[in-house]
Amino acid sequence: MSATFPERRETILELLAEAGSVSVSGLAKQLGVTSVTVRTDLVTLEEEGVLVRTHGGALPAFHSTVLDRSRRGRKSKAAIAKAAAAQIQNGDTVIISAGTTTALIAKYLLGKRDIHIVTNNTLLLTYARTNSQLRVTLVGGEFRASEEGIVGPMALSTIDQFHVSKTFIGIDGASVKQGFTAHVLESADLVRKMADQADEVIVVSDSSKFGNPGFVRILPFHGVDTLITDTQLNPEFEKILTHADVQVIKTSMEK
Repeated sequence: MSATFPERRETILELLAEAGSVSVSGLAKQLGVTSVTVRTDLVTLEEEGVLVRTHGGALPAFHSTVLDRSRRGRKSKAAIAKAAAAQIQNGDTVIISAGTTTALIAKYLLGKRDIHIVTNNTLLLTYARTNSQLRVTLVGGEFRASEEGIVGPMALSTIDQFHVSKTFIGIDGASVKQGFTAHVLESADLVRKMADQADEVIVVSDSSKFGNPGFVRILPFHGVDTLITDTQLNPEFEKILTHADVQVIKTSMEK
């Protein structure tokens, strides 16, 4: 029995992350489907914004690191992003940090009106460009392909000009001792500034990040108002977060 599209999608993205390119003929042979099916799959994935079709094949639209992160835990990330979007009301002005989960928030804002997003997340533009009710301010600075984000002094200076109702931040890790963390100093500095500009700070992250701290501290647990995560969050972490006055919202993957 031939693989389903979700199964073929995973294989195509894995090959793109590993090899840097794929061919229609090679995919057809590996997946056991026709070239017509492969081309249809590539069209769908190009519409999702994850690859760019070429003559006879495709190239990744993003850095391999970003592509790999986007591939892992897709259903969990989608559920978390959908719950995060539910926190945004008509007329809100929000900041959204770089990240694969945070980018998906814009996807779930269809139907809401007059939303202004300030962001350094270039992945988010994939979803924002098709929604006329979203006004997006993209901060200036240095583009970092491995994060699909803008960083640096110019980005910090731009963020300093805004005041928003909510900031949604992604993290690279979390630990009891360090709180919420990132892998890169510049990213941590920018996310911390984003949190400073908001009335409410909301972390969006799957539970796998907890117990795996990054290199640089972003914020202590008590510096955040809400965590949106999945149902697999370690109960000890949930207890610690609750004690730090963090509201924990756990989401279930859609079937």
